[in-house]
Amino acid sequence: MSTKTLQIPTADGRADAFAAFPDHGTRNPGVLMYADGFGVRPAIRELARELAEHGYYVLVPNLFYRHGPAPVIELPEHIGERDRPRIMAQLMPLIQAHTAERVRSDANAYLDFLTTQPEVGAGPVAVTGYCIGGLLAMRTAAAHPDRVAAAASFHGPVGADGPDLFSKVTAQVHLGHAEGDLTPEALGELNRALDAAGVRYTSEIYPRTVHGFTMSDTDAFSAAGLRHHWDRLLPLLDHALPSR
Repeated sequence: MSTKTLQIPTADGRADAFAAFPDHGTRNPGVLMYADGFGVRPAIRELARELAEHGYYVLVPNLFYRHGPAPVIELPEHIGERDRPRIMAQLMPLIQAHTAERVRSDANAYLDFLTTQPEVGAGPVAVTGYCIGGLLAMRTAAAHPDRVAAAASFHGPVGADGPDLFSKVTAQVHLGHAEGDLTPEALGELNRALDAAGVRYTSEIYPRTVHGFTMSDTDAFSAAGLRHHWDRLLPLLDHALPSR
């Protein structure tokens, strides 16, 4: 497997990014991966590498490139609960500045870049994301129904934009929610909105998980939750994307 550090031209500058892809010289389906709010770091790069091992070109942009290269803020090797308030106090202004307009503009640039890489095959791509990245994945799928065939969100606030967002999504979707984030009643309400919008989806609460359960460098990490994530994500991509 190969990895690269890249620079993606955008309307507001250049976004640094990480890419992982098979090194056997073939062209592979493309996947745009949005990190959680903590950004591109070893735990995210490991997720990208593992996905690439299944035959995908995985591009992970630094969402907050306007504020500097990743990591935009200093992060400990392990992000414990005692660290979270201090880190979030630094990150929240960056997250709030990442407006829907910026998300759409950046998504255009990321998809243009991804689909023109020599290791990426022709055809639609997938978008996946974690935490705030899950919402960005859904926004990207809604903005580019002709380019995104699959979208996945894990412990992401996908309902934040309301049902109007879902009405624009034509991709196949999987939403993996943390038990600590969503009640069964709220899940039912969300799924009814997806049904009303005609989205092809699976949406479920992962048992015994809290927000951030896929992130191996946090106290929220759940090994079982991460395995469940792979059990849902890989079949979604395999079904939706061109044959490898």
